[in-house]
Amino acid sequence: MARGELAGRILGKQRKSHRWLKKPWKRKALGLKDKFDPLEGAPMAKGIVLKKEGKEQKQPHSGIIKCVRVQLIKNGKKVSAHVPKDKSITKIDEHDEVTIVGLGGSQRGQMGSIPGVRFKVIAVNGVSLEELRTGKKEKPKR
Repeated sequence: MARGELAGRILGKQRKSHRWLKKPWKRKALGLKDKFDPLEGAPMAKGIVLKKEGKEQKQPHSGIIKCVRVQLIKNGKKVSAHVPKDKSITKIDEHDEVTIVGLGGSQRGQMGSIPGVRFKVIAVNGVSLEELRTGKKEKPKR
């Protein structure tokens, strides 16, 4: 480590090179969020349901998580989205238009024991999933 009176250039160079070890800075510098984020920086997106599926939880939990496979309208990318709450999956059919948001895991990752699922469904055909589930509104016919 340079410590002398004329060590400024060396210290500055070291500080620049060590920035690459900081993960947030590296992601920003290389533009990794833009490359690998299917929502392209947006908080939510609309997509068409391709199929309904059940995914097994990771150890040590057991159970089947209800998910839907969604193709995004804006760029055609396919993602899996979790359908929250009890019996909500019955309100969603294939070819419905759903609105998805991020689950909120660290660094845009998955939440807890759901393998590879980073998004959740909040609306079906423009109607809130919670209102459909509780029976306050009906799903509009297409």
